[in-house]
Amino acid sequence: MTALDDFKRLSGKLFIEGGLVASQSSQRLPVIDPATEEKVGEIADASDQEVDQAIAIANRARKAWWALDTRSRAVALHEVAARIRRDKALYAEALTREEGKPFKEAVDEVSWCATAIDYYAELARHEAGRFAGATVPGQIHFSVKEPLGTIAIILPFNYPLVLLCWEASAALAAGNAVIVKPHEQTSLTTLKFMEVFAGLTPGLIQVVTGGGRVGQRLVASPGTHGVAYTGSVAVGQAVAKTCAESFKPCLIEASGNDPFIVMPSAPLEVAARGAAFAAYLNCGQVCTSAERFYVHDAIHDAFVERLAEEARKLRVGNGLGAVDMGPLATLKQRERFEAMMARARQQGAKAIAGGGRPAGLNRGWFVEPTVLTGCTPEMEILNEEPFGPVAPICRVGSFDQALELANRSRYGLGSNVYTLDMDEAFRAVHELEVGIVWVNAPLLDNDALPFGGRKLSGSGRQLGPEGL
Repeated sequence: MTALDDFKRLSGKLFIEGGLVASQSSQRLPVIDPATEEKVGEIADASDQEVDQAIAIANRARKAWWALDTRSRAVALHEVAARIRRDKALYAEALTREEGKPFKEAVDEVSWCATAIDYYAELARHEAGRFAGATVPGQIHFSVKEPLGTIAIILPFNYPLVLLCWEASAALAAGNAVIVKPHEQTSLTTLKFMEVFAGLTPGLIQVVTGGGRVGQRLVASPGTHGVAYTGSVAVGQAVAKTCAESFKPCLIEASGNDPFIVMPSAPLEVAARGAAFAAYLNCGQVCTSAERFYVHDAIHDAFVERLAEEARKLRVGNGLGAVDMGPLATLKQRERFEAMMARARQQGAKAIAGGGRPAGLNRGWFVEPTVLTGCTPEMEILNEEPFGPVAPICRVGSFDQALELANRSRYGLGSNVYTLDMDEAFRAVHELEVGIVWVNAPLLDNDALPFGGRKLSGSGRQLGPEGL
Protein backbone atom coordinates (compact mmCIF):
# COMPACT_ATOMS: atom_id res chain seq x y z
CA MET A 1 0.00 0.00 0.00
CA THR A 2 1.45 3.36 -1.00
CA ALA A 3 1.50 6.45 1.19
CA LEU A 4 -1.30 8.00 -0.88
CA ASP A 5 -3.48 4.96 -0.27
CA ASP A 6 -2.65 5.20 3.41
CA PHE A 7 -3.62 8.87 3.46
CA LYS A 8 -7.07 8.03 2.06
CA ARG A 9 -7.53 5.34 4.69
CA LEU A 10 -6.38 7.61 7.50
CA SER A 11 -8.33 10.71 6.48
CA GLY A 12 -10.83 11.78 9.12
CA LYS A 13 -9.55 9.26 11.65
CA LEU A 14 -8.28 9.50 15.22
CA PHE A 15 -6.10 6.94 17.00
CA ILE A 16 -7.98 6.03 20.18
CA GLU A 17 -7.46 3.12 22.58
CA GLY A 18 -5.13 1.24 20.26
CA GLY A 19 -7.00 1.61 16.98
CA LEU A 20 -8.18 3.99 14.27
CA VAL A 21 -11.69 5.38 14.71
CA ALA A 22 -13.67 7.73 12.49
CA SER A 23 -14.04 11.13 14.09
CA GLN A 24 -17.58 12.25 14.76
CA SER A 25 -16.60 15.83 13.99
CA SER A 26 -17.94 17.24 10.74
CA GLN A 27 -15.07 19.71 10.52
CA ARG A 28 -12.29 18.69 8.12
CA LEU A 29 -8.95 20.33 7.29
CA PRO A 30 -7.22 19.62 3.95
CA VAL A 31 -3.70 18.19 3.72
CA ILE A 32 -1.75 19.51 0.71
CA ASP A 33 1.44 17.99 -0.74
CA PRO A 34 3.86 20.97 -0.70
CA ALA A 35 5.73 19.70 -3.77
CA THR A 36 2.65 19.33 -6.01
CA GLU A 37 -0.04 21.48 -4.34
CA GLU A 38 -2.38 18.50 -4.66
CA LYS A 39 -4.75 17.53 -1.87
CA VAL A 40 -3.61 14.15 -0.52
CA GLY A 41 -6.10 13.78 2.31
CA GLU A 42 -7.88 15.54 5.13
CA ILE A 43 -7.91 15.46 8.89
CA ALA A 44 -10.68 15.77 11.43
CA ASP A 45 -10.88 18.74 13.78
CA ALA A 46 -11.64 16.51 16.76
CA SER A 47 -14.55 17.48 18.99
CA ASP A 48 -14.19 18.42 22.65
CA GLN A 49 -15.95 15.19 23.56
CA GLU A 50 -13.42 13.13 21.59
CA VAL A 51 -10.52 14.90 23.29
CA ASP A 52 -12.05 14.27 26.70
CA GLN A 53 -12.64 10.62 25.81
CA ALA A 54 -8.98 10.19 24.86
CA ILE A 55 -7.91 11.74 28.18
CA ALA A 56 -10.14 9.40 30.18
CA ILE A 57 -8.83 6.36 28.30
CA ALA A 58 -5.21 7.46 28.81
CA ASN A 59 -5.71 7.80 32.55
CA ARG A 60 -6.99 4.23 32.73
CA ALA A 61 -4.25 2.82 30.49
CA ARG A 62 -1.37 4.46 32.35
CA LYS A 63 -2.19 2.62 35.56
CA ALA A 64 -1.76 -0.79 33.93
CA TRP A 65 1.46 0.38 32.24
CA TRP A 66 2.94 1.73 35.49
CA ALA A 67 2.07 -1.53 37.24
CA LEU A 68 4.51 -3.37 34.95
CA ASP A 69 8.12 -3.84 36.01
CA THR A 70 10.67 -1.59 34.32
CA ARG A 71 12.26 -4.45 32.40
CA SER A 72 8.92 -5.37 30.78
CA ARG A 73 8.35 -1.75 29.78
CA ALA A 74 11.87 -1.62 28.34
CA VAL A 75 11.32 -4.79 26.30
CA ALA A 76 8.07 -3.40 24.89
CA LEU A 77 9.77 -0.14 23.88
CA HIS A 78 12.68 -1.96 22.24
CA GLU A 79 10.12 -3.83 20.14
CA VAL A 80 8.67 -0.50 19.04
CA ALA A 81 12.14 0.64 17.96
CA ALA A 82 12.62 -2.59 15.99
CA ARG A 83 9.36 -2.04 14.10
CA ILE A 84 10.47 1.49 13.25
CA ARG A 85 13.75 0.24 11.79
CA ARG A 86 12.00 -2.48 9.82
CA ASP A 87 9.48 -0.17 8.15
CA LYS A 88 11.34 3.14 8.14
CA ALA A 89 11.04 3.62 4.36
CA LEU A 90 7.23 3.54 4.57
CA TYR A 91 7.10 6.26 7.21
CA ALA A 92 9.76 8.27 5.38
CA GLU A 93 7.71 8.29 2.17
CA ALA A 94 4.63 9.49 4.04
CA LEU A 95 6.68 12.19 5.73
CA THR A 96 8.15 13.43 2.45
CA ARG A 97 4.72 13.62 0.82
CA GLU A 98 3.22 15.59 3.71
CA GLU A 99 6.11 17.78 4.85
CA GLY A 100 8.24 17.99 1.69
CA LYS A 101 11.72 17.15 2.98
CA PRO A 102 13.99 14.99 0.78
CA PHE A 103 13.39 11.28 1.24
CA LYS A 104 16.95 10.74 2.50
CA GLU A 105 16.33 13.31 5.26
CA ALA A 106 13.00 11.67 6.08
CA VAL A 107 14.72 8.29 6.46
CA ASP A 108 17.22 9.90 8.83
CA GLU A 109 14.40 11.35 10.91
CA VAL A 110 12.65 8.00 11.24
CA SER A 111 15.95 6.33 12.17
CA TRP A 112 16.52 8.88 14.96
CA CYS A 113 13.13 7.88 16.39
CA ALA A 114 14.38 4.35 16.99
CA THR A 115 17.58 5.43 18.72
CA ALA A 116 15.68 7.74 21.09
CA ILE A 117 13.28 4.97 22.07
CA ASP A 118 16.09 2.49 22.68
CA TYR A 119 17.94 5.07 24.77
CA TYR A 120 15.03 5.84 27.07
CA ALA A 121 13.98 2.20 27.33
CA GLU A 122 17.28 1.51 29.10
CA LEU A 123 17.76 4.83 30.89
CA ALA A 124 14.46 4.44 32.75
CA ARG A 125 15.74 1.20 34.26
CA HIS A 126 18.63 3.10 35.86
CA GLU A 127 16.83 6.28 36.91
CA ALA A 128 14.13 5.04 39.31
CA GLY A 129 15.35 6.94 42.36
CA ARG A 130 18.22 6.84 44.84
CA PHE A 131 19.22 6.02 48.38
CA ALA A 132 20.65 8.65 50.70
CA GLY A 133 22.53 8.35 53.91
CA ALA A 134 20.11 8.29 56.85
CA THR A 135 19.98 11.09 59.42
CA VAL A 136 18.85 8.74 62.19
CA PRO A 137 20.63 5.43 62.97
CA GLY A 138 18.81 2.33 61.80
CA GLN A 139 16.64 4.09 59.23
CA ILE A 140 16.65 3.86 55.41
CA HIS A 141 16.01 7.01 53.39
CA PHE A 142 15.29 6.88 49.67
CA SER A 143 13.44 8.72 46.91
CA VAL A 144 11.36 7.11 44.18
CA LYS A 145 10.78 8.70 40.76
CA GLU A 146 7.18 8.29 39.61
CA PRO A 147 5.39 9.25 36.39
CA LEU A 148 3.47 12.51 36.17
CA GLY A 149 0.41 10.81 34.66
CA THR A 150 -0.91 11.67 31.19
CA ILE A 151 1.31 13.86 28.99
CA ALA A 152 -0.01 16.04 26.16
CA ILE A 153 2.46 16.42 23.28
CA ILE A 154 1.77 19.22 20.78
CA LEU A 155 3.97 18.99 17.69
CA PRO A 156 5.18 21.19 14.80
CA PHE A 157 5.31 20.19 11.14
CA ASN A 158 9.07 20.29 10.58
CA TYR A 159 10.17 17.21 12.56
CA PRO A 160 6.88 15.56 13.56
CA LEU A 161 8.18 12.04 14.15
CA VAL A 162 11.52 12.58 15.86
CA LEU A 163 10.13 15.21 18.23
CA LEU A 164 7.24 12.89 19.00
CA CYS A 165 9.71 10.14 19.87
CA TRP A 166 12.09 12.35 21.86
CA GLU A 167 9.17 13.31 24.08
CA ALA A 168 6.93 10.22 23.98
CA SER A 169 9.76 7.75 24.53
CA ALA A 170 10.85 9.60 27.69
CA ALA A 171 7.26 9.86 28.90
CA LEU A 172 6.43 6.22 28.18
CA ALA A 173 9.68 4.90 29.62
CA ALA A 174 8.94 6.81 32.82
CA GLY A 175 5.51 5.16 33.07
CA ASN A 176 3.22 7.86 31.66
CA ALA A 177 0.49 7.77 29.05
CA VAL A 178 0.72 10.10 26.04
CA ILE A 179 -1.79 11.99 23.91
CA VAL A 180 -0.39 13.52 20.72
CA LYS A 181 -1.81 16.54 18.90
CA PRO A 182 0.16 16.67 15.63
CA HIS A 183 0.43 19.69 13.38
CA GLU A 184 -2.33 19.89 10.80
CA GLN A 185 0.16 19.49 7.94
CA THR A 186 1.66 16.22 9.22
CA SER A 187 -1.21 14.48 11.02
CA LEU A 188 -1.66 11.67 8.48
CA THR A 189 1.98 10.61 8.81
CA THR A 190 1.61 10.68 12.59
CA LEU A 191 -1.51 8.51 12.43
CA LYS A 192 0.29 5.98 10.22
CA PHE A 193 3.25 5.98 12.60
CA MET A 194 1.01 4.73 15.40
CA GLU A 195 1.35 1.26 13.85
CA VAL A 196 4.70 0.91 15.57
CA PHE A 197 3.08 1.17 19.03
CA ALA A 198 0.65 -1.69 18.38
CA GLY A 199 2.17 -3.90 21.09
CA LEU A 200 1.67 -1.40 23.93
CA THR A 201 -1.27 -1.22 26.31
CA PRO A 202 -4.27 0.08 24.29
CA GLY A 203 -4.80 3.74 25.05
CA LEU A 204 -1.27 4.30 26.29
CA ILE A 205 -0.49 6.48 23.27
CA GLN A 206 -3.27 8.16 21.30
CA VAL A 207 -3.61 10.81 18.58
CA VAL A 208 -6.28 13.50 18.33
CA THR A 209 -6.05 15.68 15.23
CA GLY A 210 -7.18 19.23 14.63
CA GLY A 211 -6.32 22.87 15.12
CA GLY A 212 -5.46 25.08 18.04
CA ARG A 213 -8.69 24.41 19.95
CA VAL A 214 -7.78 20.72 20.29
CA GLY A 215 -4.36 21.57 21.68
CA GLN A 216 -5.82 24.13 24.06
CA ARG A 217 -8.26 21.59 25.49
CA LEU A 218 -5.47 19.09 26.10
CA VAL A 219 -3.31 21.70 27.84
CA ALA A 220 -6.11 23.06 30.05
CA SER A 221 -7.67 19.72 31.03
CA PRO A 222 -7.26 18.62 34.66
CA GLY A 223 -6.88 15.12 33.23
CA THR A 224 -3.47 15.88 31.70
CA HIS A 225 -0.51 16.21 34.05
CA GLY A 226 2.32 17.51 31.87
CA VAL A 227 2.70 19.22 28.49
CA ALA A 228 5.43 19.18 25.84
CA TYR A 229 5.00 21.91 23.23
CA THR A 230 7.14 22.81 20.22
CA GLY A 231 6.22 25.79 18.06
CA SER A 232 5.97 29.57 18.09
CA VAL A 233 6.86 31.87 20.95
CA ALA A 234 3.33 33.30 21.22
CA VAL A 235 1.65 29.91 21.50
CA GLY A 236 4.42 28.63 23.80
CA GLN A 237 3.77 31.56 26.12
CA ALA A 238 0.03 30.81 26.11
CA VAL A 239 0.72 27.15 26.92
CA ALA A 240 3.03 28.11 29.79
CA LYS A 241 0.46 30.54 31.22
CA THR A 242 -2.29 27.92 31.14
CA CYS A 243 -0.04 25.34 32.77
CA ALA A 244 1.00 27.85 35.44
CA GLU A 245 -2.58 28.16 36.65
CA SER A 246 -2.45 24.58 37.97
CA PHE A 247 1.36 24.34 38.32
CA LYS A 248 1.33 21.72 35.57
CA PRO A 249 4.90 20.95 34.39
CA CYS A 250 5.56 22.01 30.81
CA LEU A 251 8.40 21.66 28.34
CA ILE A 252 8.45 24.55 25.86
CA GLU A 253 10.66 24.62 22.77
CA ALA A 254 9.91 27.82 20.88
CA SER A 255 11.70 29.73 18.14
CA GLY A 256 15.40 29.97 17.49
CA ASN A 257 17.57 32.46 15.63
CA ASP A 258 20.91 30.71 15.80
CA PRO A 259 24.22 32.48 15.13
CA PHE A 260 26.98 30.95 13.01
CA ILE A 261 30.42 32.48 13.70
CA VAL A 262 33.35 31.99 11.31
CA MET A 263 36.84 33.04 12.38
CA PRO A 264 40.07 33.33 10.32
CA SER A 265 41.55 30.06 11.62
CA ALA A 266 38.65 27.98 10.29
CA PRO A 267 39.25 25.86 7.17
CA LEU A 268 37.01 27.76 4.75
CA GLU A 269 35.89 24.82 2.62
CA VAL A 270 34.81 22.89 5.72
CA ALA A 271 33.15 25.97 7.19
CA ALA A 272 31.24 26.69 3.98
CA ARG A 273 29.96 23.13 3.71
CA GLY A 274 28.96 23.20 7.37
CA ALA A 275 27.20 26.52 6.82
CA ALA A 276 25.25 25.17 3.84
CA PHE A 277 24.14 22.16 5.89
CA ALA A 278 23.16 24.34 8.85
CA ALA A 279 21.25 26.87 6.74
CA TYR A 280 19.54 24.68 4.14
CA LEU A 281 18.74 21.39 5.90
CA ASN A 282 15.00 20.69 5.56
CA CYS A 283 14.70 23.88 3.48
CA GLY A 284 15.81 25.88 6.51
CA GLN A 285 12.84 24.66 8.55
CA VAL A 286 14.84 23.61 11.60
CA CYS A 287 14.55 25.30 14.99
CA THR A 288 18.34 25.15 15.23
CA SER A 289 19.05 26.31 11.66
CA ALA A 290 21.92 28.73 11.28
CA GLU A 291 20.01 31.94 10.60
CA ARG A 292 22.51 34.75 11.09
CA PHE A 293 26.17 34.57 10.10
CA TYR A 294 28.95 36.62 11.69
CA VAL A 295 32.06 36.30 9.52
CA HIS A 296 35.41 37.92 10.27
CA ASP A 297 36.57 40.64 7.86
CA ALA A 298 39.79 38.78 7.09
CA ILE A 299 38.00 35.86 5.44
CA HIS A 300 34.56 37.34 4.70
CA ASP A 301 34.81 37.54 0.90
CA ALA A 302 36.42 34.12 0.49
CA PHE A 303 33.85 32.49 2.78
CA VAL A 304 30.93 34.15 0.99
CA GLU A 305 32.23 32.95 -2.38
CA ARG A 306 32.51 29.35 -1.16
CA LEU A 307 29.09 29.37 0.53
CA ALA A 308 27.49 30.76 -2.62
CA GLU A 309 29.07 27.90 -4.59
CA GLU A 310 27.62 25.40 -2.12
CA ALA A 311 24.18 26.99 -2.39
CA ARG A 312 24.22 26.88 -6.19
CA LYS A 313 25.12 23.17 -6.16
CA LEU A 314 21.98 22.15 -4.30
CA ARG A 315 19.36 20.32 -6.32
CA VAL A 316 15.87 21.61 -5.52
CA GLY A 317 12.72 19.62 -6.27
CA ASN A 318 10.20 17.05 -5.11
CA GLY A 319 11.68 15.24 -2.11
CA LEU A 320 10.84 11.87 -3.66
CA GLY A 321 13.39 12.52 -6.41
CA ALA A 322 17.18 12.89 -6.44
CA VAL A 323 17.26 16.27 -4.71
CA ASP A 324 19.06 18.00 -1.85
CA MET A 325 16.28 20.38 -0.83
CA GLY A 326 12.52 20.15 -1.08
CA PRO A 327 9.83 22.85 -0.79
CA LEU A 328 8.71 24.83 2.20
CA ALA A 329 5.99 22.89 3.99
CA THR A 330 3.04 25.25 3.54
CA LEU A 331 1.95 28.13 1.34
CA LYS A 332 1.77 30.30 4.46
CA GLN A 333 5.43 29.53 5.19
CA ARG A 334 6.51 30.54 1.69
CA GLU A 335 4.51 33.77 1.79
CA ARG A 336 6.03 34.68 5.15
CA PHE A 337 9.57 33.80 4.01
CA GLU A 338 9.34 35.72 0.74
CA ALA A 339 7.96 38.78 2.54
CA MET A 340 10.92 38.71 4.92
CA MET A 341 13.32 38.38 1.99
CA ALA A 342 11.72 41.36 0.28
CA ARG A 343 12.12 43.48 3.41
CA ALA A 344 15.76 42.42 3.69
CA ARG A 345 16.41 43.75 0.18
CA GLN A 346 14.61 46.97 1.01
CA GLN A 347 16.90 47.36 4.02
CA GLY A 348 20.03 46.94 1.86
CA ALA A 349 20.81 43.21 1.74
CA LYS A 350 21.95 41.73 -1.57
CA ALA A 351 21.35 38.17 -2.78
CA ILE A 352 24.52 36.80 -4.37
CA ALA A 353 23.05 33.31 -4.67
CA GLY A 354 19.39 32.39 -4.92
CA GLY A 355 16.85 34.88 -3.71
CA GLY A 356 13.88 33.74 -5.78
CA ARG A 357 11.97 30.67 -6.92
CA PRO A 358 13.70 27.88 -8.84
CA ALA A 359 13.22 27.92 -12.62
CA GLY A 360 10.99 25.20 -14.00
CA LEU A 361 9.17 24.47 -10.74
CA ASN A 362 5.84 26.15 -11.34
CA ARG A 363 3.92 24.06 -8.84
CA GLY A 364 4.87 23.50 -5.24
CA TRP A 365 6.11 25.90 -2.58
CA PHE A 366 9.73 25.97 -3.68
CA VAL A 367 12.29 28.68 -3.03
CA GLU A 368 15.99 28.88 -3.80
CA PRO A 369 18.74 28.42 -1.21
CA THR A 370 19.92 31.99 -0.72
CA VAL A 371 23.03 33.83 0.45
CA LEU A 372 22.56 37.47 1.50
CA THR A 373 25.45 39.89 1.93
CA GLY A 374 25.55 43.48 3.15
CA CYS A 375 23.52 42.56 6.23
CA THR A 376 23.81 44.79 9.27
CA PRO A 377 22.93 44.00 12.90
CA GLU A 378 19.73 46.02 13.02
CA MET A 379 18.11 44.30 10.00
CA GLU A 380 15.00 42.23 10.60
CA ILE A 381 16.55 39.24 8.80
CA LEU A 382 19.17 39.04 11.57
CA ASN A 383 16.75 39.53 14.43
CA GLU A 384 13.76 37.33 13.59
CA GLU A 385 13.49 33.67 12.64
CA PRO A 386 13.23 33.31 8.82
CA PHE A 387 12.45 29.56 9.00
CA GLY A 388 13.56 29.19 5.40
CA PRO A 389 16.72 28.54 3.36
CA VAL A 390 18.67 31.77 3.76
CA ALA A 391 22.14 32.61 5.04
CA PRO A 392 22.31 36.34 5.89
CA ILE A 393 25.94 37.38 6.42
CA CYS A 394 27.20 40.20 8.61
CA ARG A 395 30.87 41.29 8.72
CA VAL A 396 32.59 41.47 12.09
CA GLY A 397 36.01 42.78 13.00
CA SER A 398 36.76 40.54 15.96
CA PHE A 399 35.66 37.52 17.95
CA ASP A 400 34.47 39.84 20.72
CA GLN A 401 32.19 41.62 18.30
CA ALA A 402 30.83 38.31 17.01
CA LEU A 403 29.99 37.19 20.55
CA GLU A 404 28.38 40.52 21.35
CA LEU A 405 26.15 40.40 18.27
CA ALA A 406 25.33 36.73 18.78
CA ASN A 407 24.13 37.43 22.32
CA ARG A 408 22.05 40.44 21.30
CA SER A 409 19.18 38.19 20.22
CA ARG A 410 15.98 37.61 22.19
CA TYR A 411 16.42 33.91 21.37
CA GLY A 412 18.95 31.42 22.66
CA LEU A 413 18.49 27.90 21.29
CA GLY A 414 21.62 26.80 19.40
CA SER A 415 24.78 28.30 17.92
CA ASN A 416 27.68 27.34 15.67
CA VAL A 417 31.33 28.37 15.86
CA TYR A 418 33.98 27.55 13.25
CA THR A 419 37.50 28.13 14.55
CA LEU A 420 40.70 26.18 15.22
CA ASP A 421 41.62 28.55 18.04
CA MET A 422 40.95 26.64 21.27
CA ASP A 423 40.62 29.83 23.29
CA GLU A 424 37.86 31.03 20.96
CA ALA A 425 36.14 27.64 21.06
CA PHE A 426 35.99 27.50 24.85
CA ARG A 427 35.03 31.14 25.14
CA ALA A 428 32.09 30.38 22.84
CA VAL A 429 31.03 27.45 25.01
CA HIS A 430 31.05 29.62 28.14
CA GLU A 431 29.98 33.01 26.79
CA LEU A 432 27.28 32.34 24.18
CA GLU A 433 23.87 32.75 25.81
CA VAL A 434 22.30 29.65 24.25
CA GLY A 435 21.40 26.10 25.20
CA ILE A 436 23.64 24.41 22.63
CA VAL A 437 27.03 25.27 21.13
CA TRP A 438 28.34 23.33 18.14
CA VAL A 439 32.03 23.75 17.38
CA ASN A 440 33.15 22.83 13.83
CA ALA A 441 30.28 20.32 13.47
CA PRO A 442 26.79 21.73 12.84
CA LEU A 443 23.41 20.57 14.14
CA LEU A 444 24.43 17.26 15.72
CA ASP A 445 22.06 15.89 18.37
CA ASN A 446 22.87 13.23 20.95
CA ASP A 447 20.13 11.24 22.69
CA ALA A 448 22.22 11.19 25.87
CA LEU A 449 22.63 14.99 26.16
CA PRO A 450 19.96 17.62 26.86
CA PHE A 451 18.39 19.67 24.05
CA GLY A 452 16.78 23.04 24.72
CA GLY A 453 17.27 26.77 24.84
CA ARG A 454 17.29 29.97 26.85
CA LYS A 455 15.49 33.33 26.63
CA LEU A 456 12.48 33.21 24.28
CA SER A 457 13.59 29.85 22.89
CA GLY A 458 11.75 28.11 25.72
CA SER A 459 12.25 26.29 28.98
CA GLY A 460 13.01 22.75 30.05
CA ARG A 461 15.07 20.10 28.27
CA GLN A 462 14.43 17.15 25.98
CA LEU A 463 16.80 14.17 25.71
CA GLY A 464 19.32 12.96 28.24
CA PRO A 465 18.47 12.20 31.88
CA GLU A 466 17.02 15.72 32.00
CA GLY A 467 14.37 14.71 29.47
CA LEU A 468 13.34 11.72 31.53
